[in-house]
Amino acid sequence: METRELLWAEAMRAERQGDAAAYQRLLKDIATLLRKLVRHRLGQLGLQTYEAEDLVQEILIGLHEKRHTWDPDRPFMPWLFAITRYKMIDGARRLRRDASRRMDLTFEDLAEIAEAPAEDFDRTMLDLEHHLSTLPGGQQTVVRALAIEGASVKATAGRLNTSEGAIRVTLHRALAKLKAAALREKE
Repeated sequence: METRELLWAEAMRAERQGDAAAYQRLLKDIATLLRKLVRHRLGQLGLQTYEAEDLVQEILIGLHEKRHTWDPDRPFMPWLFAITRYKMIDGARRLRRDASRRMDLTFEDLAEIAEAPAEDFDRTMLDLEHHLSTLPGGQQTVVRALAIEGASVKATAGRLNTSEGAIRVTLHRALAKLKAAALREKE
């Protein structure tokens, strides 16, 4: 019976020989394992598990960038776990730092920010457009789809060809920026 170590080491060796398909399968398998591992570890650290996908991607990028450092005569898993460990440490530090400045914003908060008297509907729409225009393009698209058009997270993820987790993270970040902008205007 072949173990994960043997399969993944063989896939890395195949990558060195130019087998892109083997490398893609390897990355997919590793990503599946990492998603479980990272979510669990973030939960243990008391951090938000919806941040897991970003951290998984950082680890995969690190693996890709450092793949030339793996020695085919040595075991693969310790090399992979070393990269994972260092990326997890860096990611956890960043997430803890970010958590101290994070504002959780609900749809109700967004509605309150954008709320205006009914007689001033045109001005409200202009204000909303102004605030949305300050966001990066991807965040604008997600906020428009979810908060304005009423699309579901799943439908938006499908339309944008990304994961539901990535959509939630993007929405959270966009709403936090909008709330911060609204608070600055009230001062």
